[in-house]
Amino acid sequence: MRFAHELGMDGIFFRTVLDMTATLDPGVLRDVRACAGELGLYLEAGLGKVNPYAMAEAPELRAAGDGDTLLGFRRMIAACAEAGITELWAGTANYKPYGGRYAYDRFRTDVDWADQLAATGKFLARLAPVARDHAVHVNLETHEEITSFEVVRLVEAAGPDAFGIVFDTSNLLQRGEDPVRTARRVAPYVRQTHIKDAALSLTAGGVLYQERRVGLGVVDLRTILPILRAANPALHLTIENAQPWDEVAVTYPTFTAEQIPLRGRTLVEVFDPEWQAGHPDMSVAELSAYLRLAQHSDALIAAGTLPSFDECAPDTFGFDDAVLAVRESAAVLRALVDEAGPSA
Repeated sequence: MRFAHELGMDGIFFRTVLDMTATLDPGVLRDVRACAGELGLYLEAGLGKVNPYAMAEAPELRAAGDGDTLLGFRRMIAACAEAGITELWAGTANYKPYGGRYAYDRFRTDVDWADQLAATGKFLARLAPVARDHAVHVNLETHEEITSFEVVRLVEAAGPDAFGIVFDTSNLLQRGEDPVRTARRVAPYVRQTHIKDAALSLTAGGVLYQERRVGLGVVDLRTILPILRAANPALHLTIENAQPWDEVAVTYPTFTAEQIPLRGRTLVEVFDPEWQAGHPDMSVAELSAYLRLAQHSDALIAAGTLPSFDECAPDTFGFDDAVLAVRESAAVLRALVDEAGPSA
């Protein structure tokens, strides 16, 4: 918390409450809350994966309830509410280091994505009374494997009084969605953010995606931020920064150190019939906007306005690199906020 303050940040967003205290120690959480107040920082956190088919990859969720997963979530929610943390992130799966469609649980061959969505919806229905009892929102991220259409449907079905959306500004590019169109779609439900950028490149096999720090990609935050703020003026803009590689394997146990650089380029197989069949909400207009954005990205890279893919694929990425990236992202984001004015 103090380091974030020293960096000039306005707040901090812990991925899960268990990152603050693995035992949900109320004294620790009170101290963290008090520290945030002392430093004038906002404080947000998360819970974990709410897709039952992905929970085995996060055994700490079941352990938090002594074997009872729902009790684990209840305990986490209660601990957060007691500490005054009421906006809580949740996700639906983990990115895998395989490249192409098998990087996403959407294309698992042991269970259909429709079954995963149905199971997620059932679990959210069980969480709903817990969230309402503690006056919190459990917010589903526009994560790599799920479309914004699906996230909106899950939130509307489970109840926007207890659920919301964490809008990640670049993940949706891996689902073939245009960021501005997506922002308009999800804005009524957005309660938390993961702000980051990305570049695209059109190829014969699909669209290459590369996550980047804010300002080095084609996510149109200048247009997106006013859309979000119009729907939620109190919304916090949280930078989701790339982690140092030696920390990634801790956060994502499915990765090994040798596989981490694969995240530098992911192929979005938009021309593949199986990929298209797996995205029934994808319209011609949506796909056209996405392909235009990929062409625009290629043009900016060719003109030297944006760095190339190779320039944004370092051989190493350590702690100092991560700190520099978050500082630079914050500077760009603050300039955009100032440009838009206080209402945006």
